[in-house]
Amino acid sequence: MKKIVIAIISILLACTGLAFLAHHLDTSSVKKSTQNLIIYNWGDYLDPQLIKKFERQTGYHIVYETFDSNEAMYTKIKQGGTAYDLTIPSEYMVTKMRKAHLLEKLDKEKIPNMKYIGKTFMHKSFDQENDYSVPYFWGTLGIVYNDKFVKQGAIKTWNDLWNKKYHHQILLVDSARDAMGMALVSLGYSMNTTSSLKLQLAQTKLDGLGPNIKAIISDEMKMYMVQNEAAVGITWSGEAHEMMENNSHLHYVVPKQGSNLWFDNFVVPKTAKNKKAALKFINFMLEPKNAAQNAQYVGYATPNIAAQKLLPQRIRNDKQFYPDEKTLQHLQVFKDLGPKKTQEYNDLFLEFKMYAR
Repeated sequence: MKKIVIAIISILLACTGLAFLAHHLDTSSVKKSTQNLIIYNWGDYLDPQLIKKFERQTGYHIVYETFDSNEAMYTKIKQGGTAYDLTIPSEYMVTKMRKAHLLEKLDKEKIPNMKYIGKTFMHKSFDQENDYSVPYFWGTLGIVYNDKFVKQGAIKTWNDLWNKKYHHQILLVDSARDAMGMALVSLGYSMNTTSSLKLQLAQTKLDGLGPNIKAIISDEMKMYMVQNEAAVGITWSGEAHEMMENNSHLHYVVPKQGSNLWFDNFVVPKTAKNKKAALKFINFMLEPKNAAQNAQYVGYATPNIAAQKLLPQRIRNDKQFYPDEKTLQHLQVFKDLGPKKTQEYNDLFLEFKMYAR
């Protein structure tokens, strides 16, 4: 009997010990997770030195993952596998994520540095009160050309690209909305048209550009343009800036007919586990000194007016990358067109790609 009692007491003590250990491990895990800030961003789109600085100042540990398209980011967040605390969608994707109830409403009192964002970049159609998003970077779609092959000033409009002298000399960014948008603007149509007829006409216009297309590519365009492998590239302003830093013969033009004005934005997903840290990081990145450092590292235009004043004069006065108000008035922001119409854009662009050149 005595042995039985001792055995029972031993079992009870063991269970108590295991329960205590489990509680301790669980508490440690929770404590560790609250010290992690999980960021989901585009590749090479944040100065690593600023990550280290934030970690030193706050004690948080940043877990950093990257994506290569808005759609890939959207799919992963919607699936809900990883509880990302912060991500950076483009303007039309902010609309899509809001409609899908994937975004947390921001406590703007915790982001006082929003005061540094220029009025031009706030209250856009995709988030009129900026309740869900904070501008991070912005830029344009335009034309980069090499003065070894193209006379300076020879390209001013999208229609100039259809000139036969550019046969097999143009690199086109692999993006349905941008390519179709370029063709639409060249015809005098909106980049957000939902007219199937206008989209068909835009595809026909693109088909006419086919003989001038050397390649339809993405990141590789920087290498080809820097190495003088092509005369012209259709790309985004930040990409063009990086090319120009490495080849003095390159120039960037935003066609006077108009183009795309895009915005990438901080947002906090609904599934975020550390919303407090996410808001603290947004506010940290909006500090003018930090925003200026990040803009110089990334190469894109910052919407932070105070940060712009800290940039070298050659950068902040460059109208190619910081267009004046008159130019901005001719630019269009992409809207979320819904899955059916977006697929129509994609299908028409895919058909063009199959038969281009």
